[in-house]
Amino acid sequence: MSTVDVTRYRPDRETLVYWSAIVNAELLVLLLYFLFVTGPPSSLGFVLLVSYPFVWLNVSWWAYRNTEPATASTRRKLLAGGVAAGYFLLLAYVGGLLLPGIGDLATGLRVVTFQVPPGFAPAVLYSGQLIVVNIIPYQLVGYLTLAYLVYVTAIDVSGNLAAGVVGLFSCVSCTFPVIAAVVSGITGSATFAATITQQSYGLSTVVFVVTVLLLRWRPDMGDLAQLRTRWG
Repeated sequence: MSTVDVTRYRPDRETLVYWSAIVNAELLVLLLYFLFVTGPPSSLGFVLLVSYPFVWLNVSWWAYRNTEPATASTRRKLLAGGVAAGYFLLLAYVGGLLLPGIGDLATGLRVVTFQVPPGFAPAVLYSGQLIVVNIIPYQLVGYLTLAYLVYVTAIDVSGNLAAGVVGLFSCVSCTFPVIAAVVSGITGSATFAATITQQSYGLSTVVFVVTVLLLRWRPDMGDLAQLRTRWG
């Protein structure tokens, strides 16, 4: 399995200007939210809370812009797509985006807009008899990004199709995201209406960022041994 040369991603001037513009636009959105919706933030914790979605969105966009799948046969692409789709459904279930229905207690469709911070909104919430859907924008984008990176990883693994699937789940960086996603789902929001702590949002964000970096780098045991030798 190929690895990523981290030195390739040292930002040039054009990249710095590009991301500065994005961050400034996001800061403007938050400023308008504070001015017209909530008023001045009451604590640093609240400022961090409303900032987490932008971390997910920015990291997702960075990963997408810097990741391209390798050339592969149609069969390998279909297999990789199946693996990525299953991975996304796992994330969606654990993260609370898709849940089993609640029968006669279903309340139907609801769209949440200005009542919650940007990134959390606009949220589409559907409570049905067969399925519950909680589409939180930053989570949806983040999970799609992870699924895309798994797709790229599945295409990039060496060997035949069967060996490739086995190799995908034998490397450190490919098994950790699955475990990390479960941790993120347990500590993060099970449903949009659930009451959770600010710390769990922060932990979920850290887990997401680490997962994206690992899927971009895709270290194997040899890479980790080299790092241990270099820094140990």
